[in-house]
Amino acid sequence: MLTDGRIGGPYMPTEFYAKVYRLEGEVMLAACDRTLRGKTFEDGRLVLDVKKEFYGDELFGSEGISPLLKEATIANLVGEEIIAHAVKLGLVEMDHVLWVDGVPHAQMVRV
Repeated sequence: MLTDGRIGGPYMPTEFYAKVYRLEGEVMLAACDRTLRGKTFEDGRLVLDVKKEFYGDELFGSEGISPLLKEATIANLVGEEIIAHAVKLGLVEMDHVLWVDGVPHAQMVRV
């Protein structure tokens, strides 16, 4: 699992809820750790609402989520495992991870 503060500890494969949105040539991936969907996290004025409607109903393992992450032009990621996977693939940098109530959140945009 990842440590609070700086992802990069031992990586444990898990399952992720994910949903792909395609619009005007963009591919947006919303993905979260399985255990976080449906929960809300608050830290002062920051609120991270991991809604089922946004993150979808389809479960993916590490091998299934990798092509979706690589195809995405925009990604919204919540959770230690999905962010660790994105870091491992070179798609997210730890300096850009936001922590809300101990839960990591990252957004990725390809330009």
